[in-house]
Amino acid sequence: MDSIDPRPECPASACSIAGSVFLVGMMGAGKTSVGRLLAHRLNKRFVDADHEIEVRCGVTIPVIFEIEGEAGFRQRERAIIDELTTLPDIVLATGGGAVLAEDSRQHLRNRGLVVYLKAPAHEIWQRTRRDRNRPLLATDDPHRRIVELLTARDPLYAEVAHLTVESTHDSLKSMVNRLVERIESRTCGVPGRASDNALVGAAVAATPADASDAR
Repeated sequence: MDSIDPRPECPASACSIAGSVFLVGMMGAGKTSVGRLLAHRLNKRFVDADHEIEVRCGVTIPVIFEIEGEAGFRQRERAIIDELTTLPDIVLATGGGAVLAEDSRQHLRNRGLVVYLKAPAHEIWQRTRRDRNRPLLATDDPHRRIVELLTARDPLYAEVAHLTVESTHDSLKSMVNRLVERIESRTCGVPGRASDNALVGAAVAATPADASDAR
C-alpha cells in the first residue's frame, strides 16, 4: 500500500515486540501522536486508518460525511479496519468511531494488542474546540456532544482493549515509555489474551489533538 509509511529505522536499543498494536479512543485522545512515536520505539510501521480512507477517496473525511453521511463513512471505516488489521507488525491509529461496528471490534481484539487511550470529556474538548475539521462536533454545543459520544463509546473501548492508558497530564515521551513497558510486561502483544485494563498513567496534554482523527 503506497500510502502506508515504510518501516522506520530505529536505534539498536529500540524494542522488538512481535505482533501489531492497535490504538483506540476518542478524537483528540492522541492516537496519531502516540502511534507515530510508539511505532518508532517498537520498530514497526505506523498506519492511520482515517488517513488511509482519505487517500483512497481523494477527499477529506468531512467531505465524505457531507456527501455520504455518517453511515457511508462507517461502511468505509469497517472495510479499512478489516483490511489494516491483517497487516503484520504495525501500529494502527483508528478513528474514534472504529469500535462502533461489532465485526470491527472483533477484528481489533483478535488480531493484535489493543490499547485504549482514555481521556475525560473536558480534556477532549480543550484539545478539539478550535478544530473545525471534525464533523461530529459541528453543533451548537460541542462539549455536550463530546460527553454524549464518550458515554456511548467508552464501554466499547473498554470491551475491546487489552490495556487502558490515561491520556491526561504527562509528556508524550513519558507516556510512550510507560506504554512500551506495559506492552513488554504482557509478553509482546500476543492477541487473544484476557484484558487486565491496567491504567498505566501518562498523557499527551502538551501535544496538539490529532488533526486526522475527526471522528
